[in-house]
Amino acid sequence: MLRQISNFWLRHIHSRLAPLIATIGIVGLASCLLILFVLAKLAEEVLERDAFAFDTSFLLWLHQFANPNLDNLMLFVTNLGNPSTVVIVAGVTVFLLLWQRYQEEAKVFVFACLGGLILNTGLKLFFSKPRPELWHRLISEKSFSFPSGHALGSMVLYGFIAYELAIRYPHFAKIIYSLTVILIAVIGISRLYLGVHWPTDIIAGYGVGFLWLMICISMLKLQRLK
Repeated sequence: MLRQISNFWLRHIHSRLAPLIATIGIVGLASCLLILFVLAKLAEEVLERDAFAFDTSFLLWLHQFANPNLDNLMLFVTNLGNPSTVVIVAGVTVFLLLWQRYQEEAKVFVFACLGGLILNTGLKLFFSKPRPELWHRLISEKSFSFPSGHALGSMVLYGFIAYELAIRYPHFAKIIYSLTVILIAVIGISRLYLGVHWPTDIIAGYGVGFLWLMICISMLKLQRLK
């Protein structure tokens, strides 16, 4: 029995999974599968219009720390994920990649950004989840809530930039990734602080963004191998 399972694995599964595992690693593959499971559970609950108790309680708990100084800080941070800022950062990144003759990287980066935009728009329209209305908000948002576009977009944009910087400056890779994780996390927190997203929106945005980022990075790695 064990020999049959082993033979089936080697003949039919291993040959297909081997390139994927070699590209993103076992940890990366396991992380993607776990994120897929979490996203599936969240999507099921959102489609059934079920409310998450911790969504409201967490936002109300966070709002008790609101003050003018934090308001200004969070407004600045959230602007780093706004469409106007994203377009500028993406445009400068594409220019620098082309200037350095990294045509493949530029193509995949543009594909990643456009794909992130399509995913965000499509998922928001599909789930049509309303935004929180727990207090008077400092900013106005007219689109739907799930998933968070700022979380998804910052994960793809700044995550891809961090990957490109890390492979070119490997000695600073840990610092680059650490600062990027902090930046992406703070952008998500700013959306919660400002009351324009539920925590589950941020989680979903990070999850979808991470999966899409891994797909795009895997595509780039395979292009380099060729």
